[in-house]
Amino acid sequence: MIVSNDVCEKYNYTCLIYFQQNFKNWTSGNNDVNKLIQDTQLSVHCDAKEALEWIPYDRLYNIKYIEENKLGKMYRANWIDGKICNWNDTNEKLERKYHNMFVNLNSLNNPYNLTLEFANKIKINNEFYGITQDLETNNYMIVLNNKCKKCYKLCNAIYFQHKFIDWTSGNDDIDKLIQDTQLSSHKGVKEALEWIPYNRLYNFKYIEENKFGKVYRANWIDGKICSSNDTNEKLKRKNHNMFVNLKILNNPNNLTLEFAIKIKRNNEFYGITQDLETNDYMMKFVDWTSGNDDIDKLIQDTQLSSHKDVKGALEWIPYDRVYNFKYIEENKFGKVYRANWIDGKICSLNDTNEKLKSKNLNMFVILKSLNNPINFTLEFINEIKFNHTLYGITQDPKTNNFMIVLDDICEKCNYTCNSIYFQRNFKNWTSGNNYIDKLIQDTQLSAHYDISVALEWIPYDSLYNIKHIEENKFGKVYRANWIDGKIFKFANKIKINREFYGITQDPETKSYIVVLNDICEKCNYACNSIYFQRKFIYWTSGYKDIDKFIQDTQLLAHKNSEISHALEWIPYSKFCNIVYIARGGFGKVYKANWINGNISYWDDKNQLWKRYNKNMYVALKSLNDSKNITLEFMNEMMLHHKVDDDFRITKFYGITQDPGTENYVMVLKYANDGSLRKYLDIKYYELNWKSIFRHLDDIVSGLNFIHKKELIHRDLHIGNMLKHENNVAITDMGLCKPANCNLSKNNIYGILPYIAPEILGGQNYTKAADIYSFGINMYELISGLPPYYDLSHDNYLAIKICQGLRPRFNIKVPQLIVQLIKRCLDANQLNRPTAIEVINILRKWQYKESDSEIVELQKQIKETEKINNNSRVHINPSTSLGISYKSHSGAIYTSRLLSFNNLPEPKNSVDYYEQIDNIISKEFSESLQINISQLNINENESSQINISQLNVEEDNQNSESESKRKNCFLSQNDESESKRKKIRIE
Repeated sequence: MIVSNDVCEKYNYTCLIYFQQNFKNWTSGNNDVNKLIQDTQLSVHCDAKEALEWIPYDRLYNIKYIEENKLGKMYRANWIDGKICNWNDTNEKLERKYHNMFVNLNSLNNPYNLTLEFANKIKINNEFYGITQDLETNNYMIVLNNKCKKCYKLCNAIYFQHKFIDWTSGNDDIDKLIQDTQLSSHKGVKEALEWIPYNRLYNFKYIEENKFGKVYRANWIDGKICSSNDTNEKLKRKNHNMFVNLKILNNPNNLTLEFAIKIKRNNEFYGITQDLETNDYMMKFVDWTSGNDDIDKLIQDTQLSSHKDVKGALEWIPYDRVYNFKYIEENKFGKVYRANWIDGKICSLNDTNEKLKSKNLNMFVILKSLNNPINFTLEFINEIKFNHTLYGITQDPKTNNFMIVLDDICEKCNYTCNSIYFQRNFKNWTSGNNYIDKLIQDTQLSAHYDISVALEWIPYDSLYNIKHIEENKFGKVYRANWIDGKIFKFANKIKINREFYGITQDPETKSYIVVLNDICEKCNYACNSIYFQRKFIYWTSGYKDIDKFIQDTQLLAHKNSEISHALEWIPYSKFCNIVYIARGGFGKVYKANWINGNISYWDDKNQLWKRYNKNMYVALKSLNDSKNITLEFMNEMMLHHKVDDDFRITKFYGITQDPGTENYVMVLKYANDGSLRKYLDIKYYELNWKSIFRHLDDIVSGLNFIHKKELIHRDLHIGNMLKHENNVAITDMGLCKPANCNLSKNNIYGILPYIAPEILGGQNYTKAADIYSFGINMYELISGLPPYYDLSHDNYLAIKICQGLRPRFNIKVPQLIVQLIKRCLDANQLNRPTAIEVINILRKWQYKESDSEIVELQKQIKETEKINNNSRVHINPSTSLGISYKSHSGAIYTSRLLSFNNLPEPKNSVDYYEQIDNIISKEFSESLQINISQLNINENESSQINISQLNVEEDNQNSESESKRKNCFLSQNDESESKRKKIRIE
């Protein structure tokens, strides 16, 4: 197996590489043991949990002897780290679970028998985790766990089995009963019995004696088992300090599973001490008294009749549990008050501690004095309950009057509606203006069913960040943050387009102000663009144009699906591990970790953006001299953002600024394989026709997306294509321009071999010029070689490109593919296909297997493979997966400013479309290159040569080559073939 560049050759996974790179960090001290562990790790590929580990002995604790078997002595222990569960591609780390898990340690009498066969045999009935060594005896020990024979995995029964050595009842029959119930608890744990130490019970009280013996009630500190915890292999419990019944057993030796099943018919059986499922209790009568026998009897009668529903029971409510009394009125019963009840009403009984649960603490209640408490009867109570909820009775200690405690409800709605809640709060606010107070109170008292119709009085100090926006027919308009937030949604006429929250007053101007919501005019609610807008005051790039550009992208992100297209201003301090990668024509590129990760969605509860991919890798593209913002810099950012919602264009996350250089930096998606050129240099021989077609599809699809936006890339070379996993994306929009852009000064900026001949001649860029560049990239991806790597990229090469020079394959390539490249590289830009035409051809080649053209293509691929294979018979194969070549010292593959004058008109070679085996014929290529070499010999005189004379000479050469054209064959014996690629049929 060949492993290189951190990826497994067989499965393209990195986990195997992790294991391999970690070999140097451990040793067992025994070659056989090392080999076994390493062999399992190298064979797991995509299932990391199947690998064995070397487990340091100090990662094990609580080691206890169990028994001896045919392999040697067996112990039980806890493993601090826990077992491997999977490989995390994002963090490039092994993930583990079950920290401090139980494991078995089996000593090996003969460690030299350790082989993969031995490991596989062990795994039949066990989970085999790894090997360790006893530091005292130096014995090697395998670390494993028994698999349950029923479940064929580690189930609850195995967990219980691990714990057997930690307890005993002192009675073999009791131990066996408990162990039998535990060993039968494969899926659920509730049916398992436990041995419960006596010191875990307290507060014993004798209850009765029955056929089993004396019965006691006690509290159990730990509570009952409810489930197992897969995370840490511990049992989960609930109902701590719960009540249980303890029944003394006269003959414990009769304990069997049949006995346990019999007990469970009518009880929840937790252990050898039995827990009877208790009935609901209301309260203990000895805990209170009203001092009036009739009232005590009334309350107790309601409680004793509340078998299932405690809410029907009345309470004795101590007077000091009620406060904030306010007189309301007097009726036939007596005076009526409103007050707050500290404890709130009973809602249910808590089975855990046999206490009553209450809700609505400090709730409002109505207190009605009773002129004659002697008339208290159940009939009287039922009459009261017809229109009210009756909670209980209390007594005023000053007047000694008894008072019934009722709910505070609305007479219209017959329940506590919104208007009652508002009414209770009237005393807590005033606007200082009676008309405004009445307006607000009237809206609140009419809010019986719909709280949204109510207005509020909003204190001015509950508003902050108050900023003037505009002035309309009502007066000045401001934006502010409201600390408390709204209590409703809409109110009347003014709410047609806005939510109307209430009224406030400016303490300085004394002007009354209506408070409206901040909503998006497009969506008519607070959408993502509003959330972004609210954060504008918390950041700035320090440059107005950049701020506006970022804000404009955020204001367009109305829907959740549009959030990913919004840019951010990212503080430079949010990046770490910044490493220089490369230098391009416009600046330097760095790799870094983005601590926060990118925005995912708005968290309305916490009022912040939720993020994902924390510490994700990003590329930081620092642009030269961008601390002084230029039109070119803004142009690249805007145009990149315009097209980056296609995954075949490098994702643009936001902008930051290097505090050291003060240069502005674009934050882009990081491609783990780097540029496509770098990939070819390292892993060219991993390519096959399927991956070549897929990569070409990505490139031309990205280019088509750019063209559909009516843009031209203008610098489409393989260094501007980034490979990430299985995809290729276009980057570097520095030269991108609108398709209708006609520059008065048409500067040529780029890499000479990729520039269309008409552009070299001074014509304006077109989409067809991008297609020419794509054709050169097609050649480069298939051949693995940079175009014209063996020539100087100078004025003479520009001349020859215009005269028909094109790169030639040094391998055999199917004619259909050559034909597509030739169309892209046609000197007449009108003959070049569009991006969508190329996409359709590539898609047909990839997916329409029954098409006659595809059948022919597959036939050509097989034929070319045969020729290419035969030509390699006498060539020593390279041990590298990359392609090697030696570039001319004058070959420059960095974008730069170029200038040419008086170049000839672009044209094809005379046999361009008749030559079907290569892009141009060998004779034509050599004739042009001979001419270049002759010019180089007379380099000092070259400036004197008239370009038109050079063209005449070239035409004569072309005329001579025409007569030889039919006898021209593609040579397969070039010296450069020693580095030629073998293209496999997928």
